[in-house]
Amino acid sequence: MNDLLTLLRQNARFSNEQLATMLDTTPENIAAEIEKLENNGIIKGYSVIVDENKVNSNLASAVIELKVTPQRDCGFDDLAKTVMMYDEVESVSLMSGSYDLAVTVTGKDLKEIALFVAQRLSTIEGVLSTTTHFILKTYKEKGIFIQEEDVDERGFVAP
Repeated sequence: MNDLLTLLRQNARFSNEQLATMLDTTPENIAAEIEKLENNGIIKGYSVIVDENKVNSNLASAVIELKVTPQRDCGFDDLAKTVMMYDEVESVSLMSGSYDLAVTVTGKDLKEIALFVAQRLSTIEGVLSTTTHFILKTYKEKGIFIQEEDVDERGFVAP
């Protein structure tokens, strides 16, 4: 199972035949294992990694630190559920350290994210403070290199 998950993390588009060859089993066994992983909630979904700058150079992303007051009987869970319901929110994680929740958001530009934080996140009951860190450039995401290497096409000049 761990080897299968490792391969799917690298490329979820591998066919069952390719996976079977790499794992020395049959495509039918791979299909059954993937179905079991999906049914047990281990595999939550499949996604594509996109170089957003090539699609929309104005698109903005940010990581927002939230300091919050945990609520009686549910801790941070209800507040996290409230935050993750917003369309702008890509991920929400409970953190250790100087803040409680890390929230990753995207918007059409920096101003849209700033307004989202000011008008929506910071006004949620239990949110004590926010700190916004705008993502300026992504180099690697989910193990995939985003930035392409610049090719030096000048060549060598031999004496």
